[in-house]
Amino acid sequence: MNIIAPPSWSEMFRIFGRIGLLSFGGPAGQIALMHRELVDERDWLDEPRFLHALNFCMLLPGPEAMQLATYSGWLLRGVAGGLLAGLLFILPGFAVIMALSAVYFYYGDLPVVAGVLFGLKAAVLAIVVEALIKVSKRALKTRLAWWLSGLAFVAIALLKLPFPLIVLGAGAIGILVSNLRRTGHAEDQPASEDFSAANLPGLSGLTLRTVLTWGAIWLGPLAALLFLPGIPYAFSAMALFFSKAAIVTFGGAYAVLAYAGQQAVEVHGWLMPGDMLAGLGLAETTPGPLILVLVFVGFLGGAREAGLDPLLGGLLGGSLALFFTFAPCFLWIFAGAPHIERLRSVKWLSAGLSAITAAVVGVICNLAVWFALHVLFARVGTRELGPLELPVPDLATLNIAALAIALSAGVALLRFHVNLFLVLGAATLAGIAVTLQP
Repeated sequence: MNIIAPPSWSEMFRIFGRIGLLSFGGPAGQIALMHRELVDERDWLDEPRFLHALNFCMLLPGPEAMQLATYSGWLLRGVAGGLLAGLLFILPGFAVIMALSAVYFYYGDLPVVAGVLFGLKAAVLAIVVEALIKVSKRALKTRLAWWLSGLAFVAIALLKLPFPLIVLGAGAIGILVSNLRRTGHAEDQPASEDFSAANLPGLSGLTLRTVLTWGAIWLGPLAALLFLPGIPYAFSAMALFFSKAAIVTFGGAYAVLAYAGQQAVEVHGWLMPGDMLAGLGLAETTPGPLILVLVFVGFLGGAREAGLDPLLGGLLGGSLALFFTFAPCFLWIFAGAPHIERLRSVKWLSAGLSAITAAVVGVICNLAVWFALHVLFARVGTRELGPLELPVPDLATLNIAALAIALSAGVALLRFHVNLFLVLGAATLAGIAVTLQP
C-alpha cells in the first residue's frame, strides 16, 4: 500500500510542528488530530496505512501517540522524517513543562499558585477515574482479563510488588494460557498458523544495524552516567529509573504513573505524594504526551538531590528524563516498523500483550485509589495484615473542598462530557477561591 503524497521537508516541519503545538487532550485527542492533519486534510497517508500504524504502536511500551507521530514521519520520509516528527511532537510540551516545573519549585508555596495546584489535583482524580473507565472497556473483555486486572491491583496496591514484575508476570500468563488453549483445540487451528518463535521476524542486516545504532544512542549515555566517576548519584539513579520506565510502560502514561510514584516518592524520595499529583495536573495542561510528567519528576529530583544549583540541577534532571524516556521509542519504531506485518501475525505474542493491557487496568485502579487517598485526606497511614499492607486514611482529615471539586469534575467529564480544559480551568478557579478565602 503506497503513500499517497509524500510531502516536502518544509511541509513536514510545518504540519508536524502544528501537531506538536496543538496536541492537547491526551492520546485520543492527539491521535484524532494526526488523523485529521495527515489523512483527512492532506492525503499524506491513507486510512488503512494510518490504522495499521496505530495498531502497531498500541502494542508497544511508551506513549502511543508520540510513537504514531514517529511512525508516520518514518513512512513519509524514512528515519530522518521519523526523527523530525517525533521530536516536534514532544519538544513544545517539554519546554512548557520545564518552565512550569521551575515555577512550581520556586513559587509553589504562594497562595495563588497553591490554589491553582489544589484545584488541579482534585480535577486530576476525576481524570484518572475517567481513564480507568475507558481503558477497562477496551481491555477487560474476557474472564481472564478481569482476573489479571484484579491480581495486578492486589500485587501493586497491597503486596507492593514491583511494577515491572507485574507486567512481565501478566504477559507470561497470557502466553501460557494462549498456548494451552491452542493445544486443547489444535484441530480448530488453521494449518498455516504457527505459534513458534520461527514466526517472529528475522533479524536482517538493516534491523541489526538499527538496533545497534539506537541501542548505542540510548544505552551509551546510560552506561556513562552509571559508571563514570563524579556523576551525582541522583542523575545516575534517574537515568536507570527512566530507562526502566520506558521498557515497562505498556498502557501509556497512566500506567507508568503508579511505577513512577512508587519509585520517585517511596524509594528515591525525589517527590512528595502531593508533588506527583501537581505534576500530573500541570502535564494535563501542556501539549505533547502526558508521559512528559516524568520531566517534572526529573526536574524536582535534580533540583533537590543533585547537589548543584537548584535551577541547573532541575534543568539537567528534566533533560535526562526526556532523553531516557523517549530514546527507546525511536528504537522500537525504527527497528520494529519494517516487520509490522509479521509481528501482528504472532498470536501468542498478541495474547501476551493483551494480558499486559489487562494488568495495566489494575495498575491504573491502584493509581486512582492512591490519588484519591492523598487528594482527599491529609493523613494516610498503613496497617499490615499478613503479607498485605493496607492504606488507612484518617477520616477526620477529609478535605471537603477537594472532595467537592473532584466530584464536580467527575460529573462534568463522565456525565456531560465537558471539554477537559474547561474542567481544568473551573477546578483551578475553585482551588484559588478555596485557598484565598479568609
